[in-house]
Amino acid sequence: MTPARFPLLRVLCALCALCVNSFFFFASASPAQNLDKPLQSIDEEITAFAYAPDGRIVYSVYRRVKTKLYDALEHDDIWIQDAAGKRRRLLEGQKYTRGNQSFSYLINSFHWSPNGRMILAELLTTTIVDDSGKAEDSFQTLLLDDSGKEIRINKGDSVILDAANSTCLPDNATIAYLSESLKPRLLFSLKFTRPATGTVPSFYEGRTFHDIAWLSGANSAIAVEQDRYLTGPPRLQRLDLLSDNYKELATLDSYEGGLSVSPSGKKVAYFVDKEILEIRDLTSLNSVARLRIGLGVFRWSPDESRILLKRSLEKKSGDLVWIDLPPLAPIPANHEIPVAQPTPIPILHGLSFRDFAISPDGRSLAVVITGKRNLLVFPLPR
Repeated sequence: MTPARFPLLRVLCALCALCVNSFFFFASASPAQNLDKPLQSIDEEITAFAYAPDGRIVYSVYRRVKTKLYDALEHDDIWIQDAAGKRRRLLEGQKYTRGNQSFSYLINSFHWSPNGRMILAELLTTTIVDDSGKAEDSFQTLLLDDSGKEIRINKGDSVILDAANSTCLPDNATIAYLSESLKPRLLFSLKFTRPATGTVPSFYEGRTFHDIAWLSGANSAIAVEQDRYLTGPPRLQRLDLLSDNYKELATLDSYEGGLSVSPSGKKVAYFVDKEILEIRDLTSLNSVARLRIGLGVFRWSPDESRILLKRSLEKKSGDLVWIDLPPLAPIPANHEIPVAQPTPIPILHGLSFRDFAISPDGRSLAVVITGKRNLLVFPLPR
């Protein structure tokens, strides 16, 4: 008997094949999708975290502290965890003070120096300025070494005021950061400092930027520049951070956010509006692709063939999906760029997460779960 001559047998064979294939598919997928067995877990209320170059994780834990005047000030602790899961507290929030003024702070983000010895912690602060309880919001960057010691700038304070999106350059001694030029966080100026000597003159004084993405291992960055009056179009620029050399890469139709350079430094991606992500080849500038994926937060896969997208804004919860990237095709001048609509591939059972990061070696995925905000580490789902 053959399946071709007997329809019922043909159907049964097909069902058997489907069951076998499904078994092997889920068996192979289950190690990456088993939420009950993470590689590491931190059962704390996490407000921010970041991988170090060697795989360690620095993270902040939400804390409320009481003072004589106020019952509910926020002062995050800062901890570090090594690859074996051993943890150390670097900063005890309730002991972190600045002068005589009462203030609250939350850690917004962390960045590591290339050698993994310095931590740049961006703080969102609320300072109470008088007895009536009037408060002022600001942001600043705290410098710590990986043992928890505060790094003082020119023997002064360990904090850079009005400093966001900071990075340490390859010399492990120069810090570049953005300082607000047009409130609220619409445009920024580019500034520099060194812990050993203090402020360093900027070659881009007077110029304003929506966003800057630092190139790993290089003294250069990709920036979206716009005049401070917001009258001209945003322009994509490559900046040499240690000189006034720069190159205009493209004039953008618009810019919504999310500027990110791929791990190799050969591609850049950004949202041109609340729906469309544009990807551009930095080695062949007219090679471009557009994808309709909806505004969110994304990370590049290690091989740059796709991105992992959290379908929500920063610090908001959303599900994680893989988005396959199409080949970048040359687009003639004055021609409309076609928009692809890729099929999202959900991971981790389609659950929502508040934050996520891919490890530097590309093998692991760390997520902050919604609700308890615990941090879990899994093998990177394929």
